[in-house]
Amino acid sequence: MTEKYKTVPHNATISKKASAFKKVPLMLSTLSLVVVSYFAAGNGKYDRFKQITPLTEGQPAGAGLPALLNNLRHSQGNLSETGKTGDYYLIFHHGINVKVKSDMSNKRSGRYPFVKMQNGNENFSEAGVSENLDTNESALRIIFANCSDFTVRRFLAFDSITCMAVFLEVLVDDQVWGEELLAPLMKEEPVQLDRHANLVDLVTYKLPSIIQLSKIENLNEAVLRISKGQVVLFIESSKQAIAFQIKDNLKRQLEEPSTEAVIRGPRIGFIEQLEVNMALLRHQIQSPRLKMVKMAVGNISRTDVTVAYIENMAAQDVIDEVKRRLSSIEIDSVLETGYIEETISDHPHSPFPLIQTTQRPDTVAAALLEGKVAILVNGSPMVLVAPITIWYGFQSVEDYYISFIFATMLRWLRYLFTFIALALPSLYVAVTTFHQEMIPTPLALSLAAAREVVPFPAMLETLIMEVTFEALREAGVRLPRPVGQTISIVGALVIGQAAVQAGIISAPIIIVVSLTGIASFLIPNPSMSLAVSILRFPMVIAAGMFGLYGVGAAMLAILIHLTSMSSFGVPYLSPIAPFDIAGIRDVLIRAPWKAMKKRQQYMRQKLELDKK
Repeated sequence: MTEKYKTVPHNATISKKASAFKKVPLMLSTLSLVVVSYFAAGNGKYDRFKQITPLTEGQPAGAGLPALLNNLRHSQGNLSETGKTGDYYLIFHHGINVKVKSDMSNKRSGRYPFVKMQNGNENFSEAGVSENLDTNESALRIIFANCSDFTVRRFLAFDSITCMAVFLEVLVDDQVWGEELLAPLMKEEPVQLDRHANLVDLVTYKLPSIIQLSKIENLNEAVLRISKGQVVLFIESSKQAIAFQIKDNLKRQLEEPSTEAVIRGPRIGFIEQLEVNMALLRHQIQSPRLKMVKMAVGNISRTDVTVAYIENMAAQDVIDEVKRRLSSIEIDSVLETGYIEETISDHPHSPFPLIQTTQRPDTVAAALLEGKVAILVNGSPMVLVAPITIWYGFQSVEDYYISFIFATMLRWLRYLFTFIALALPSLYVAVTTFHQEMIPTPLALSLAAAREVVPFPAMLETLIMEVTFEALREAGVRLPRPVGQTISIVGALVIGQAAVQAGIISAPIIIVVSLTGIASFLIPNPSMSLAVSILRFPMVIAAGMFGLYGVGAAMLAILIHLTSMSSFGVPYLSPIAPFDIAGIRDVLIRAPWKAMKKRQQYMRQKLELDKK
């Protein structure tokens, strides 16, 4: 039978279950309590709950060591009582139990919730809202112990109804909640108080209709609402409470995403507030078929996550699979979309992105219109889109805002320079090390003259320059923007010129690495660009060991890896493998709008999910 964990009353007595300790000397009992207090203070490590009854049956707990029990009861915070006679427990945060039995004759009616840390999860009780405001306040103060921003304010609504507002003052604008909630309730209006059961309905009726509110019936829901920045209103003699959504100022202005800048297109991006991001999507797609399902992820943070899709466009199997993976996430907190991306990805160990990330509402809206599913996370300006194929890593939303002729040319330019960014260093190493006969004689003489004073082999020389380039690029990203750009440019010029003059690095490798870096900047998707940068290193090593055979083997391994992957059931290389003529119009080229059916039905028709 599951036991209840409750508080230790002052007039508690030891349970009959402690009869096994009747003959234990008082000295050993005192020593046991000293050990309990030592570990409860945080100086020990217990992984399991241990039941300890150090006093003899019938001896009042308050008469033995009242100071110890009282201090522990007020300091730990993980306490509860059920409002009925029975066995009571004191839960310490290091997992130690002290079990006593209580005489409830002098206890006030009501229920106290508790927070029990078990297996790293934070569980609140499902205790109902008490009719007594003092009981509710005491319970919430225990849960929010050591929270200096926890605020409780009592007032008389309509000069006759005793109310208590509870909130976290750092998440609620004091002036706003006073004007929108407190002022309407403080009006001197006569009200009829015939039935206490209708107090919540009466207060709700008197408030302006523009205020967003919801009724709650248990303290677990009240705790979650308070933690999310809402104001919870308790009413005397009512077993219900009201949660109010008060507007806050914890949001920044809408601005263009710095990582997805465009010449033509909207100049707006998502921010860290979920409701604003949902509104931006609603502005892009003004249709009731746009569905948004909200859920909470994270055992402690309880982060709001919204799944957005267009009804009858997105495949129902994909929608169900996204919801299933989100609900199965076991993690303490979700602070950014990267937590979710890595957790729900089909192949988290692959360097290639299997979920698209973007900060542009128009990009997400276009993806939803293609039948995809978007995942919005509160506290992050990045939105996840799935399923995707590899070709989305080389496409920009601006391709659809300009002429299809220019868009097609830019796509082929990106494909070409992606190959250069991936294979040029390895090809240089292979040719200069193993296949010099493939180089024209004048060029071979120039390369030989440039490398004459270099002490390193071509493979090591290339790896040194590639690592240096990646370090300079990372430094430019982490430093403040004006300083970072200066460091990247000046650092590359100074270090490159000095290395060539010193005879450490040859001039041709400077050209190769610089062209490779420029090519990687042409890839619109940062995640895809990073994947290409990572794969350059094993390809250079393969080229230095086996020449062009190593380059071919590495390219073949990458191709096999890409062919074996899928994103939520969609083959990663589709519509090329498997081949589908309908999708080619938006992969190899950007066809005119009249000839291109942007909504890719083949993604839903070929969807095959693993339903284990």
